[in-house]
Amino acid sequence: MTESVPIGIVTISDRASQGIYEDKGGPAIHAELSRFLSTPWRPVARVIADEQPLIEATLKELADVEGCALIVTTGGTGPAPRDVTPEATEAVCEKMMPGFGELMRTESLKVVPTAILSRQTAGIRGRSLIVNLPGKPSAINDCLVAVMPAIPYCIDLIGGPFIDTDPAVCKAFRPKTK
Repeated sequence: MTESVPIGIVTISDRASQGIYEDKGGPAIHAELSRFLSTPWRPVARVIADEQPLIEATLKELADVEGCALIVTTGGTGPAPRDVTPEATEAVCEKMMPGFGELMRTESLKVVPTAILSRQTAGIRGRSLIVNLPGKPSAINDCLVAVMPAIPYCIDLIGGPFIDTDPAVCKAFRPKTK
């Protein structure tokens, strides 16, 4: 039996972390990953407040302790003063992957003109790819559809476990070998 790959799902929201409202972002990420991935995986979920030190500590824990190959966050990517997810991600990553944010904003602009206000980004910490998504469930879908074809190969390149997608839903891109 193949061991399941741990994947971090982090909802960053003051109100959801306090139980004021139901977390809809984390479950949306879980649903999309369940639809996309054919490799056995298990979610390692967290719901935390918009506090940069807490976000940094959570990302480090998921990468370094839990061994998550992929960590997907939702929330905290806007321009509001408490939106600090990109700053926390940059603080814990060795390499930033700006193409992820560029593509997500490009796709989101097809839906809503305020997509330029979003500061989604991605970066690498060790053998973990961290991807910041917006907080709105429909935007989570739009953004994951855009970047998912590149995620498995990126994880290959950083020495993570082999992850594949269901080609009927989303075909992962890997260069052809000779």
